[in-house]
Amino acid sequence: MALFFDASWFLKRLATRNLQKEDMARAVGWSREELDLVFKDQMEVQARDVELLSALLDVPAVEVANRCGISTPVAAKQVSSEAQIELLMRRIATLEAKVAVLETMLKRS
Repeated sequence: MALFFDASWFLKRLATRNLQKEDMARAVGWSREELDLVFKDQMEVQARDVELLSALLDVPAVEVANRCGISTPVAAKQVSSEAQIELLMRRIATLEAKVAVLETMLKRS
């Protein structure tokens, strides 16, 4: 369980980027129910999601981790091929999150 999820900070940061909570959920791959649990501080944000939120909100991963109430901003690095694949998947997910932001901004303009 997260120590403290700073919902008001996330809402303000989303508003600054002209985004909604649903954009955040879509970028990370959460269902509406999971999003609600995160905002109620009843589901912990995983370290792998921190990088995606960092890209979406355009803030350092450490800031996101602190605002999520977790102590580790990114997953531990490993040298195995499995870890390398996971790193590439996270990079792809980060790019997808950025594309989602751009698409949302285009729809609203």
